[in-house]
Amino acid sequence: MPTITGYSHLDLTVTDGDRSARWLCDVMGFELINQFRSPTFSGWSLTHPSGLFLSVMTHDDGPTEAFDERRVGLDHLSFGVTDRAELERWVTHLDARAVAHSGIIDYHYGPTVVMRDPDNIQLELFVHPAPEQADDLVAHDPARAAEKEPGDAT
Repeated sequence: MPTITGYSHLDLTVTDGDRSARWLCDVMGFELINQFRSPTFSGWSLTHPSGLFLSVMTHDDGPTEAFDERRVGLDHLSFGVTDRAELERWVTHLDARAVAHSGIIDYHYGPTVVMRDPDNIQLELFVHPAPEQADDLVAHDPARAAEKEPGDAT
């Protein structure tokens, strides 16, 4: 099979590129590295100290309504953080910037904070489990347990 070297970048369609780029810089710590214009869209390229590259795009004939993850396409974007203490620092940071968020949600697969960007795109901060925890998380997944029939040994 051909190889993939890793994540390259992500482009998000937004209604106001300037607003979204400023929000990503102020709230998420990205840095604007390039702004460009093509015949049919404008783009703002951002980089993050973690090595992530993200662009926000405003299309001339694009939609003006807020994002809805129930449509085909992107559901949400999740950023990894090291541990629960780092999530607690994020909660303090988001509160200081008046960004509405879920607080820390203790899902069985890892603690998460959920928020929305200015276009309603769901963003998460997620403590990803260590690879050695994966089998245990799958075995204790409440959704999988609910799928089993009573008396089912598998």
